[in-house]
Amino acid sequence: MGMVTIPQEALPDGGPPSPEQAHRWCQQLEEGNILFFPKTPIALPDEDVRFLLTLEQTSSGLHKNLAYKPAIDRVSGADVKGADSAASERLHRILRDYSQNVTEFLKNFLMPYQSRWQLDYGSFRPQEEQGRDLPLRRRNDLMHTDAFPTRPTHGARILRFFNNLHPTKTRDWITGEPFRALVPQFAPQQIALPREQSTLTRWTAKAACGMGLGRAIPELKRSPYDDFMMRLHNFLKENEDYQAQGKREAWFLPPGSSWMVYTDMVPHAVLAGQYALEQTYLVAPEAMVAPEHSPLGVLQALTGKKLV
Repeated sequence: MGMVTIPQEALPDGGPPSPEQAHRWCQQLEEGNILFFPKTPIALPDEDVRFLLTLEQTSSGLHKNLAYKPAIDRVSGADVKGADSAASERLHRILRDYSQNVTEFLKNFLMPYQSRWQLDYGSFRPQEEQGRDLPLRRRNDLMHTDAFPTRPTHGARILRFFNNLHPTKTRDWITGEPFRALVPQFAPQQIALPREQSTLTRWTAKAACGMGLGRAIPELKRSPYDDFMMRLHNFLKENEDYQAQGKREAWFLPPGSSWMVYTDMVPHAVLAGQYALEQTYLVAPEAMVAPEHSPLGVLQALTGKKLV
């Protein structure tokens, strides 16, 4: 596991990559590599970047990110100092354009997936990561694998595409061992492996969600897979030995670059950096070209159980 650099000449302007090349890129992602673009392939107008760099949030301690929700075409988390309707509309338009442009690029770049993904949240991350005062489970500077507490994926993969907008500073990441090497170190001795749900449990959860209780009690919506992924996320952040001694590599992602990675399988942390754009996709399990590397594939092989 490491970083795969995508050279500029591998991104032809005249058409999509060959099927063989696109398959290779998907496989490299699924094996736990970061795909790195020294120069972002996403067009970002200079005036839009300058606008984002000058935003000030009045409640910066309350909001981790500004989120763009494509399904409802809405921005949340924005509490912009002195914002008028024109500024809010411009922010909305920039985040929507970014989401659409990344998606259009990935349709060809990750052609084997055939767009078998759900467009999840996008975000603008305006705050300096180094030294942020956040609750432990929300800290970005602690090694973790991603899981969503209120939006279970039911085996879909969490793929994230990033841009470093800062004009001079790198965005500093560390990454750890891939999922299939990580989990056996702690499960089942320190963290219990997931168990297959009984028919009664599945029907009870389905009925409860049908009565509107899923939003109030997110655990009801989680499959055994999602429950384990959420427990693993919390366990890693709370494990002082792992944070201090776990294997890791450092990456310094320069201004103007982009990268993407499956953050559900690659333990990662952001130690420093400010001003990043990001778009998340939930990629269907059946789209995988190497499903044995996926967290779902690893966990089902370890348990011998169907977990979603």
